[in-house]
Amino acid sequence: VQLQASGGGLVQAGGSLRLSCVASGSIHSINAMAWFRQVPGKQRELVAAITSGGDTNYADSVKGRFTISRDYAENTVNLQMDSLKPEDTAVYYCNANIQELRRYGTMAYWGKGTQVTVSS
Repeated sequence: VQLQASGGGLVQAGGSLRLSCVASGSIHSINAMAWFRQVPGKQRELVAAITSGGDTNYADSVKGRFTISRDYAENTVNLQMDSLKPEDTAVYYCNANIQELRRYGTMAYWGKGTQVTVSS
């Protein structure tokens, strides 16, 4: 199983970016999917999460600006980031709890990070 993220880049404050992450491989089912971010010297923090039922959860710092969504048919999770601020600058990682084919239980998988830089 692999998670492949895309969509990072450089944007001015107030701008928008859209991150996407697609899960591929021997997947039976995917439970929650999420985006985390990390800046050097700090712990990785949850940005937004979405359950298999579509319930969402956001960090207080991004509520009202970021929107997480899923394409269940394509095993994809997206993060629409609007009104970006310099403090949103970080490496963003996608995460998914996945049950593989012919295996019991779920495992957490991480994609390689994608850099988001917001200039002031």
